[in-house]
Amino acid sequence: MKALTVLAVLLTATAALSAAQATASATAARSGPPQNAGFFPLSQVRAGLTGTAWTVFEGSAPEPMQVEILGLLRNSRGPGQDLILARLRGAKPEYTGVVAGMSGSPVYIDGKLAGALSYRIGQFSKEPIAGITPIEQMLEVRDLPEPNTAPGLGTPASAASTPASAEMNFQAMETPLVMSGFSPEAIRFWRQQTAGTALEQVAAGGAISGSSNSAATPAALQPGSAVSMQLVRGDMEISAACTVTYVDPKQLLACGHPVLGAGPVSLPMTATEVVATLASPLNSFKIVNTGAVIGAFTQDRESAIRGIFGLKARMIPLHLAVDAPTGPRKINLEILDLPSLTPAALQTVLYQSMLESNESSEAISYHLTGSIGLAGLPPVPVDQWALTGDALPASLEAALQAGQLFTRLYANGARQDSVQTVDLHIQAIAGRLQVSLARARIVSGDTAHAGDTLQIEATLQPWQQPERNLRIAIKLPARLAPGNLRLLVSDAATLDRALSLPRSPATPPDVKFILAEIGNQHAADRIYVSLLAPEAQGEIGGQTLTSLPLSVANAFEPLRNAQQAGLNGESAVVTAEAPAGGVLSGFQILNLSIEPGAGLN
Repeated sequence: MKALTVLAVLLTATAALSAAQATASATAARSGPPQNAGFFPLSQVRAGLTGTAWTVFEGSAPEPMQVEILGLLRNSRGPGQDLILARLRGAKPEYTGVVAGMSGSPVYIDGKLAGALSYRIGQFSKEPIAGITPIEQMLEVRDLPEPNTAPGLGTPASAASTPASAEMNFQAMETPLVMSGFSPEAIRFWRQQTAGTALEQVAAGGAISGSSNSAATPAALQPGSAVSMQLVRGDMEISAACTVTYVDPKQLLACGHPVLGAGPVSLPMTATEVVATLASPLNSFKIVNTGAVIGAFTQDRESAIRGIFGLKARMIPLHLAVDAPTGPRKINLEILDLPSLTPAALQTVLYQSMLESNESSEAISYHLTGSIGLAGLPPVPVDQWALTGDALPASLEAALQAGQLFTRLYANGARQDSVQTVDLHIQAIAGRLQVSLARARIVSGDTAHAGDTLQIEATLQPWQQPERNLRIAIKLPARLAPGNLRLLVSDAATLDRALSLPRSPATPPDVKFILAEIGNQHAADRIYVSLLAPEAQGEIGGQTLTSLPLSVANAFEPLRNAQQAGLNGESAVVTAEAPAGGVLSGFQILNLSIEPGAGLN
């Protein structure tokens, strides 16, 4: 009987404590996080202290949850990077556990800001135990001078989800990555491109209509509010969400850990609405909508990300015009300017743009044309084909090809000016467009004179269609000396190889060299007839010079071992070309004897 009485007293006391905590939480929720709070010194953090953390579980208003300090882990995130270990209390955190998107949630002890929830232990923990990044280390990010380097020159993205302490399996709380306007195939492609980083974790969410181009006041933003970093915005969006830790009239600190690990950045910062918080034994996360732009993030550091109110981020405009069987459409976006992620973002957007049509299938080929604009340089032309029936789906192949071309320019170590814009026209064409060169011949025979006009007959084999003959007229130069001459009948790739001389790989080519090389490439849907004349051919700075006089060829000789110069004893001179009716592959060399005397024509 006495034991039952003691139990009843304990139950009553527990109920009273729970009711008191609920009342205190309700009162705190109405008043919100402490305003103009001071900072709780890391030197005074010890086990047994209690505090309050704030985060948004639904909507835009932060809610309080109780925090029990378990201790301080010295150097757990690296030299001089401490972590406060804490247990979360309350109905919601005990139900959801530690939630992706909760990182940055401010923690107050005695009404003073102590740090931000930022790390968790494992994925199937039975208790909501979290790591807190001390505010003292976050304020170091606040006090960093603004970088003088140009946007997009940050260090490569690191894996923000890599365990900080392998023995205890600490890892940063994931920042839910929202991909609005992307199909499952495009999301899978993004995950493959960003494997090993926190950005491969994609959560549900979206963007509030018009948010990308609107401006908003940060007045309603407070510690505990959700905030997002946009990597892509416009007709599609990729953004990462976390929680605000600290706010002053000029700036904010959030996350308590890096998102991209890129150091100096320039990325749009938006207000964010939490639609719901999904509880999961594997990975609880917040479902969010990004809202109006409120500034730009400028720092992405080990202890926090920093955003400046009212600042405009540097992004790369991307304009796509898509001609699909269902009709034309336009897609306008901006993508981040960051070497480690910009090519992946570009390729994912292009891939998605070719998946948006109901007509998209394995029977569609793609022709990409347009230009890439670099400051201070002529536009770089784009002319690429991706054919159905090749090893990869044509839509994926087109995205990868465009990404490789963009990366050659964007990741070039000699590039100093920014990428201004990317403008592409995507033409979707039904059917297989492969055409093979079956054979070729000189109609009038294998003897001619300098200055003659000849007829070349090429037999083309379209995919699963009858062969067709194509006649191309060529005029031989009057300067040709008697002797043997070879004619090259070929596709564009073979001709480009003939015009591109081997060079030493000692020094990577600079941007101007790449521009010249791209400008000299030939269209893949045409057939070419070229003279392989016994005359010197030189190449310098990506420009091919054919039929060089001996004196000029001698001047090239000392440059032959240089990366951007070459010399060959045979010149490939294009004399005629014609439409092939598809993307041509194959070549044939024809032999012609040049007889002495005047031409017959």
